[in-house]
Amino acid sequence: MQRRLNREPSSLPELRRLAEAAGYEVAAEMEQTRRADARYQIGAGKVQELADLAKETGAEKIIFDNTLRTVQAYNLAKATKIEIIDRFQLILEIFTKRATTTEANLQIQLATLKNERRHAREKVRLFKRGEQPGFMGIGIYEADVYTEAIKRQIHTIQKKLGKIRGKRVLQRDRRTELGFHSISLAGYTNAGKSSLFNALAEETTRVNNTLFTTLSTTTRLIEFSKRKFLLTDTVGFIDRLPHTLVEAFHSTLEETIYSDLIILVLDINEPLNSVEKKITTCQETIERIGAAGVPIITALNKIDKLTDAEVEEKIEALKEKTRNPILISALKRKNLDVLRKEILKKLEGYIEASFTVPVKSETMQLMSWVYSKADVKKADYTENAVQVVFEADPEFVEKVKSRVEELNGKLETSATKTQ
Repeated sequence: MQRRLNREPSSLPELRRLAEAAGYEVAAEMEQTRRADARYQIGAGKVQELADLAKETGAEKIIFDNTLRTVQAYNLAKATKIEIIDRFQLILEIFTKRATTTEANLQIQLATLKNERRHAREKVRLFKRGEQPGFMGIGIYEADVYTEAIKRQIHTIQKKLGKIRGKRVLQRDRRTELGFHSISLAGYTNAGKSSLFNALAEETTRVNNTLFTTLSTTTRLIEFSKRKFLLTDTVGFIDRLPHTLVEAFHSTLEETIYSDLIILVLDINEPLNSVEKKITTCQETIERIGAAGVPIITALNKIDKLTDAEVEEKIEALKEKTRNPILISALKRKNLDVLRKEILKKLEGYIEASFTVPVKSETMQLMSWVYSKADVKKADYTENAVQVVFEADPEFVEKVKSRVEELNGKLETSATKTQ
């Protein structure tokens, strides 16, 4: 079920794929174009249609693409006599099924509990009015007791994740000491990241045509042109990925933040408007996790499914929206040599620089600019000055140098990194 405005595209095809990834058989779909209703999210008349359709098809659960407030889910369950979940809860179900590591399981538990904490008081209040499908089990609690119990569980999980994160930091520091450049594969879920990982690393990690196959990072040492790199496959992005999940998976996503290069994988075989939407989603997610300054190569994947004319048409339409686009087929191993050359070009062309500037009103503006355009490795703040180490192309380094000198600071560069 989706409620949307006239100007908004339908998300039902993706919702269907999400439902199937969670193991559901979709019995029917319904959509309404209108503004959100405070009581039900959809109109009251549509609620009755939904209840009738659910009864007719024998549906056991109703899934909303929209984010539902607690009272909306309660009212819908009361009217339809069926459990109601929204997109966030559906994605959590998929993550729970896909999780294969202790860290991923803990992160999912953390996201679930944080979401539950936000709605705890309202849920307890509604439980006392009478339980509905999907609203079972905590009606005996008082709101304060229930909220406090959730807080304790969150604290316990955060401590466990903190220990795992500490190990990850040590591993990353060790890799830095060894002098290997790190490359992260990022992109919309099911774009072919794992297939590209297998092709570049000559691995056989799990690959299938369902959403969120990869939830935990996998890192391998790869070598080409007598150079060694660390390649990491990361969790896929998705439109409207809930903030709670981004926050919970932050330690995993840090692998992207601290990489020297991001290969953004996109499925070019999809309709153009879908590809454009997914590019925007990926770029926004990269910004949300703090990786906007990391250099990007955009791997436009699955060209083996298109004609040459279709490829030309799409690359022309996407040229202003993609950074350093490379056409590839990970499955057919097509144009991977071109991709490797671009990787070498990007990593070998970057230089490391450091600068120190006094703390002034203009300093934070400079810092924001550098973070948005460069790969900041370190930033130390003292009472009177800021010391920054970053990597960028020589042209940008010269621009930073000019700004730093205007603030009476000093910038130094090192030679281009080599192995």
